[in-house]
Amino acid sequence: MVKIEVRTTLERFRRFVILNTCYSFIPRGYLHDPSIFPEREGSLGRIYVEALSKLDLETIQDIKFVKAFEVLGIIYNSKSGNTNLIWRQVKGNIGKISGEASPNSIVNLIETGALPRSYVKKALAEFAQRTGGSAENSTEP
Repeated sequence: MVKIEVRTTLERFRRFVILNTCYSFIPRGYLHDPSIFPEREGSLGRIYVEALSKLDLETIQDIKFVKAFEVLGIIYNSKSGNTNLIWRQVKGNIGKISGEASPNSIVNLIETGALPRSYVKKALAEFAQRTGGSAENSTEP
């Protein structure tokens, strides 16, 4: 797992959560509405949106879609337990992601723009330095 601590927008993190959980079945109208978020209950795979106001829309499979206003934070835990991330509002729609992410989640964070490639390159270089390996020989995500 890779430790994450980086600033990103709410929309980029929302798209990451969607890509990691429900992209194949989210209604397209929900996908393009930045105020609609997926939520999921349970100890494994919990997704929770903390907002000043939320309206439940519908449940598809194990995902409940909510319309959220003034989001303060999002807790994302993968079903596998390998990714545990929290997005916390810093100012407006800018927030900070902190936690640990699996390789698959790293790819999706990069894909959605929530995590810059430079962050991953730096993490790989630090890992190689700690372990005595070489980050130059590793494949670029």
